[in-house]
Order: sequence, then C-alpha cells, then structure tokens
Amino acid sequence: MTVNSPYTLEDFAGRWTLSRKIIQRNGDEFTFSGKAEFSWLEGKSYVGESYVDNGHIGKDDIVKKHKGKKHKDNVGAKKEMCSLAYNEKGEVTAPNGSVMPAERRYIWQQPQTGMFEVLFDDERYFHTFSASNPNAEHLCGDDNYIVRYDFSAWPVWRSTWQVKGPRKDYTMVSEYSPA
Repeated sequence: MTVNSPYTLEDFAGRWTLSRKIIQRNGDEFTFSGKAEFSWLEGKSYVGESYVDNGHIGKDDIVKKHKGKKHKDNVGAKKEMCSLAYNEKGEVTAPNGSVMPAERRYIWQQPQTGMFEVLFDDERYFHTFSASNPNAEHLCGDDNYIVRYDFSAWPVWRSTWQVKGPRKDYTMVSEYSPA
C-alpha cells in the first residue's frame, strides 16, 4: 500500500503479530500475546436476484457460516461484497501470573472503499468505522464499547477499546504488526 492508512480489506489480509493489554479500573492488568490472521472468505454471494455458491477459502467454521451480501460501490453498481475472516489465537496472562489460551473471531467486510464493517463470527453486526474517522461504538445490553483505531504508523496499527457498564470497566489496547 502506498498511503499511510488502510483503505481496502486487502490492506489487512495476512498474518499479524498481536499484543494486548487489558487494564481494569481497579488497576489489574491482563496481557495477551499471539497471532491474528485475516483470511479471504468466499461463500454465497448475492448477485442480481439469486445467490451463487462460490465455494470457500479457509479452515475455520466461520468460513462455512459466511453468507456474502450485495452492496453498492461508489458509483452505485451492484457487486459482490468480499469479506475477511479475522482469527486470533494466543495466551492471556492474568495479574497472578496464570496463563490461559484465548481466541477470538470476527468477519470484516467492506461495504464501500474506506469503510469497514465488523461482524461477530455468527454474522451479528458489531460496528462500522471509516479509514478517515476510525471510531465506533457498540452497545451490548448496559455495557458500552467505544473503539478508536489508530493507523498513523501503518502497517503497525492499534485498536483502543473503552468498555464501561454495570459489571465492566476496562481499557483494552491491541497492537498489530506484520508477522
């Protein structure tokens, strides 16, 4: 990529080294160390009036569950929406030193250039952000999740989540660098 910010899903595709800190309001700090991978998904894509099975690429269940969607590009033409399966795996270290495996999965889509839509792996909506305004919010019951993506050092990038609710109060900072 020639610019200092991601504008297409292709910019994210591939493997990343991931480090994360989760800082609870009480000061307890958890760390995560692992890998993240964005892999291309192809599934059923809406083209015209019918669904077309394009097969799939990938190895996780998320690939099998994906259903493509139609969208309009900047000039209004219908086209297939491409998606990436986001899979992370690693280990979380608790404040007491105990270590446990952890993993997370999402689906990233691009409804238009410079816009990114993130879904949970069961295809429920999570949040949308743009490259020019990389902020989003997600309300889950009484818990509010606010994210800011920072692409200023691209291809190294960060996501910072502020999570507040009756049972949650923490900040989570994740840093991604090409693997």
